Amino acid sequence: MVSLLRQPYPIEEPARTTWIRAVLIGAFIGLFLLVFQPFDISDWHTPYKTLKVLGFGVVSFAVTALHFLVWPRLFPAAFSDRVWTVGKAILMIVANILLVAVANQLYLIALTGRKPSVAGWVGMLVGTFLVGIFPTAGGVVAGYVIRLRRYVRQAAELPVHPHASPAPIPDTPTPTAVDTLTLLADNEKDSLTLPPDKLLYIESSDNYCTVVYLKNEQPVKPLLRSSLSRLEGQISMPDIVRCHRSFIVNLDRVEKITGNAQGYKLHLLGGQYQIPVARKYNDSLVARLKSL
Repeated sequence: MVSLLRQPYPIEEPARTTWIRAVLIGAFIGLFLLVFQPFDISDWHTPYKTLKVLGFGVVSFAVTALHFLVWPRLFPAAFSDRVWTVGKAILMIVANILLVAVANQLYLIALTGRKPSVAGWVGMLVGTFLVGIFPTAGGVVAGYVIRLRRYVRQAAELPVHPHASPAPIPDTPTPTAVDTLTLLADNEKDSLTLPPDKLLYIESSDNYCTVVYLKNEQPVKPLLRSSLSRLEGQISMPDIVRCHRSFIVNLDRVEKITGNAQGYKLHLLGGQYQIPVARKYNDSLVARLKSL
């Protein structure tokens, strides 16, 4: 069980998906309380009762949106693909459930003025946790298994470029303009020129990009102060493509493709480097690999 909680799990999702999830959660809670009126809500006689009950949904929406949007932006390293796991995904969702419960309790106090005892607060939190943990864990584990099986199966079916091989490709002593790739930094002064067939991948980090390529058949990693999008715009080779928000990869250097619950992994230089593929790039990358 512990090993399962440590398995990689996808963290990347567009902001639009987070907003939709927050809206659905808020709408469900608000409408559920309005229609079924549990927790003695049916005995609650107050002006504008319908609006006040729907307010629980608004509170749930706001808490969920802030929870899933703010934390990843405040602590991006903690929410990186490289460290995100099944266990962390479960904790993230359970924490949201508890925060929604606390926020709605505070909203109820503001409406009624009735403050629960310490025992009431503890009971509410424990009850919410016990109710939420099992469907949350089950949903995340099911999602992990489904993704794992899909990506492992599809990765095994993907072709690898016939020229991709760990065997060395001789350096070109004096490359011409036709067979060189020049990357220009933000200041338009610093630049890096290399044969495109020597490029392995480019990785972005903050305001810099690490260009990993072979020089004398050894990997070197010079830095350029530039955004990844700017460097992408300077590359016109069809086999050098964006595969992730943080990576550009040379498909001609991919030697093996594997998959896990997070998606595809591209293996380069005898497996020394493993480059992730974000879900938004799956279709275009698969199409390009099949055309090689």
